Amino acid sequence: MPQKTAFITGISGQDGSYLAELLLEKGYRVVGLVRRSTHFHHENIGHLVGKVTLEHGDLMDASTIEDILAKHRPDEVYNLAAQSVPADSWAQPIVTAEITGVGPLRILEALRKLKLPARFYQATSREIFGGAPQEVVDESTPFLANNPYGVAKLYAHLMMMTYRQSYDMFACGGILFNHESPRRSLHFVTRKVTMAAACIALGIKDPPLNELGEPLVQGGKVRLGNLDAGRDWGYAAEYVEAMWRMLQQREPRDYIIATNTYYTNRDLCQVAFARLGLDWREHVESDPRLMRPTEIAAARGDYSKAKAELGWQPRTQFRELIEMMVDEDMRRLS
Repeated sequence: MPQKTAFITGISGQDGSYLAELLLEKGYRVVGLVRRSTHFHHENIGHLVGKVTLEHGDLMDASTIEDILAKHRPDEVYNLAAQSVPADSWAQPIVTAEITGVGPLRILEALRKLKLPARFYQATSREIFGGAPQEVVDESTPFLANNPYGVAKLYAHLMMMTYRQSYDMFACGGILFNHESPRRSLHFVTRKVTMAAACIALGIKDPPLNELGEPLVQGGKVRLGNLDAGRDWGYAAEYVEAMWRMLQQREPRDYIIATNTYYTNRDLCQVAFARLGLDWREHVESDPRLMRPTEIAAARGDYSKAKAELGWQPRTQFRELIEMMVDEDMRRLS
């Protein structure tokens, strides 16, 4: 079999780095898109230098995207790039729309114009369901996005479906619920909590900054938003396996990837701090400045379709995942 080429946007992110590792193990030639910057260090893919080909570009630049696709003519395209922080989307709704919403359309349109038969994966988000009242969400649940990030993701998802139906493209969307790992950035609550717990346990005097530009830990405390908000959390390294499996099917379909479990931010804090022998209640405060204008509904993701058709199911439990992240942050800070 000839070697396949995969093109990954967002390769330097959490999901992109895990996916690149997976595809390299499977014998793919991997090309990744990164934004040009004076900062050349990409922590998540530093160990892949020399193993992947990096191209510089931006999802807002249609001509560059088309040039890269024409140059490498990939067999599979994975669009993982996005302005990926729902909380930030309120402050940057237009940028979020351009990158997260219209960015995938630029890739689809380039594939159409070039007549490339590449299979296309769109990283869709649980946020497209927004405030859906169902306790358990599946692929038939109506879309009800309720923040700029979710709306942008929904636009991209619907355009992906439109190109699939209109141009007979092999395009599918992975509707991924929250998925975390030690490679998650500090913009996300899981990593904020595990890093803060490690900083407090080790007495770090100069902790990293939070999304407000303030020290993550102040006076022995970390500030979070709504402690009662919760999510269906899984392990990112397992979720990228589902992405790959979607593009190996006979027909393109969309799948929910989740764990069908639900934990609150309080649960997250309890597990993370307990791992280090600390009482989270002594170190966590709720800060109104970090509250979302709207909160997504409490819901679990039903992954039964993915289990039946892709042979995929989650393996890592919530506690195991959070403890893994705490341990890695302790190792880094030590």
